Amino acid sequence: MTTIASGTDTLTRDALAVLQPGFTGTSAPSWLLRRLGEGLASVGLFGRNIATPAQVAALTAQLRAERDDVLVAIDEEGGDVTRLEVRTGSSFPGNHALGAVDDTALTEAVAHELGRRLAACGVNLNWAPSADINSNVDNPVIGVRSFGADTSLVARHTAAYVSGLQSAGVAACTKHFPGHGDTAVDSHHAMPRIDAELSVLESRELVPFRAAIEAGTRAVMSAHILVPALDPVHPATLSRRILTGLLREELGYDGLIVTDGMEMQAISATYGIERGSVLAIAAGADAICVGGGLSDEPTVLRLRDALVAAVRSGELPEERLADAAARVRALAAWTASTQPTPSTPSSAGSDAGTDVGLVAARRALKVTRGAHFAPVTEAPYVAAFTPVANIAVGDETPWGVAAELRRLLPGTETGSFTGERAGAEALAAAGSRRVVAVVRDAHRHTWMAEALDILLTARPDTVVVEMGVPQSPPRGALHIATHGAARVCGLAAAEAIAGA
Repeated sequence: MTTIASGTDTLTRDALAVLQPGFTGTSAPSWLLRRLGEGLASVGLFGRNIATPAQVAALTAQLRAERDDVLVAIDEEGGDVTRLEVRTGSSFPGNHALGAVDDTALTEAVAHELGRRLAACGVNLNWAPSADINSNVDNPVIGVRSFGADTSLVARHTAAYVSGLQSAGVAACTKHFPGHGDTAVDSHHAMPRIDAELSVLESRELVPFRAAIEAGTRAVMSAHILVPALDPVHPATLSRRILTGLLREELGYDGLIVTDGMEMQAISATYGIERGSVLAIAAGADAICVGGGLSDEPTVLRLRDALVAAVRSGELPEERLADAAARVRALAAWTASTQPTPSTPSSAGSDAGTDVGLVAARRALKVTRGAHFAPVTEAPYVAAFTPVANIAVGDETPWGVAAELRRLLPGTETGSFTGERAGAEALAAAGSRRVVAVVRDAHRHTWMAEALDILLTARPDTVVVEMGVPQSPPRGALHIATHGAARVCGLAAAEAIAGA
């Protein structure tokens, strides 16, 4: 049983309980263990905390030695957004690839296996799946993190993902409520705005969340977006109309409401994280996610003290804070009661998990042969046209096809190119080798499309691999749409290129 340190009052314990902070390092710092003893109930893991499955299992065991019911959360969507495999790329394709296959049984199986791997490491809350409908193809932050642009498709796969993940004993956190798909701004950098009419929101954005609630999602994450049809003043994370009026009362959701990262500029640059956290809890949120950027003890203490001060000043009702803390503890109790016996940590990378992920990645491929098609039989030159990664994905996770092609076609060479001279530079670097051009959301980057023009004009036998959202007509002697940049998507594409 968890023992709360003596001398910690109820108000302070509740203020700590609603925080989901991060930290640095691959083992728990002493300050974090001390705060767990004082009432902190959740911890968030990020790529910086991950080395190996065995290390993560040891880390979570260290946390549970201090508090046995601690919620250990992670942002593990699979696909482009992976923390567990941040240094290698994911063994599972992401949502867009699963939506392209459109087999809900496969989606459920992938989510279950991903959940099994998380559970084996002691993680019991996953900030996934994304239930956003990618209705704006120029969306800079959702893209392949969405199952697609069709409402019913996104809804059925969201429900399947929730069921699969939670069948492994890991709580799903469906995001980003009320829907981040129809935006052209990344909330990591500024405040996005959705100007859709209420009728559109009800028939489009809210449908996948209704499906997730029906599937029993244990948590929902709010979006830092302004939706005037719902609340013309406050972004969703800080809106009582949206979190309490819509999500709780209208949709009937009774689980945990988690905020997106409060240090994101949409909140921190407009309200500040202390003020934003108070407003979020007052609006109906139950847990404050912080730690992607701010990951130290002073941040935790600042937020704790801001919540306590808001209660004492009368700005935040004490019963609202107590209710939020109770919901956090209730989810912790659910995970403790459903968590399977952890497997040997090394099994987190078992063949079973790799197989279902690779099967899904292979099925997601869309391969188009052009007039100049000829099999690639000798080691090619891989030209990777690399856009700036959004913060959710991160730039530390490898992507592409070069590493996988080297195993199939030894001697494969590669280079990374960006900017207006990318095409000419790639052409010069390739020499006489067959070119494999790898792009990511080419429709969003003019320079990338122009680079393809240069390559295809000079070398019509070029192979094009699109690892983002495919929008442009297929081009090249061979065009492969992977619907995501996970490691297994790169492997599936490399197999197709080499004729394996």
